[in-house]
Amino acid sequence: MFKFISKNALLLAAVAAITTGTVALTESTTQASIIKAQHQALKDALFELLPDQQHNNDLLNDYTRIKHPLLALKIPQDAFFARRDNQPLAAIIPATATEGYGGSISMLVGIRYDGTITGVRVVAPHNETPGLGDKIDIDKSDWILGFNGKSLNNPAEQGWKVKKDGGDFDQMTGATITPRAVVKAVYNTLLYFDHNKEQLFRDSLAAQAQQPGTHLTQEYP
Repeated sequence: MFKFISKNALLLAAVAAITTGTVALTESTTQASIIKAQHQALKDALFELLPDQQHNNDLLNDYTRIKHPLLALKIPQDAFFARRDNQPLAAIIPATATEGYGGSISMLVGIRYDGTITGVRVVAPHNETPGLGDKIDIDKSDWILGFNGKSLNNPAEQGWKVKKDGGDFDQMTGATITPRAVVKAVYNTLLYFDHNKEQLFRDSLAAQAQQPGTHLTQEYP
């Protein structure tokens, strides 16, 4: 009887071990696929804001983690830096519009070293109203392209509002809160970059020199 129980116990243990191993392997494979997909999505978003031919550094490995009240990031996120022949060219800065109609809106803002915007993209799911506020998405409307070529001085500070508030940016028909929030967030990102760009580019190089894959988390004035 004891031998029978022992055999059954061993059999059950073996099955459990195989099952656990299979589940772990499946989870590992699934996680690897998710990470690969996220990496590709990030790469696509970055190169959409800054086409590859404009820089000759490894954009995905030239970054530092940042967090600042102007960016309204809940946790540190990665800012990426483009260079040509080791000279600063542009940055892609994460930011959050906290006052959207449906809540927070996560974005990436591409900015040339001279402070000109290369592009803005919404990069995460949001809760803006379908058919109205969701026109911030590039696949729903070209509204977001209105930031291309803008800077802190183009328009002047008073122009960084939607037209309903006396500014230069179009609001969406039936949806003013969403574009108002995005315009404000983009302007704050420009302010942040203008105040900190030299330090940002230096810190990214310093992080790479410390150890590949190890990057700093910084809050700037």
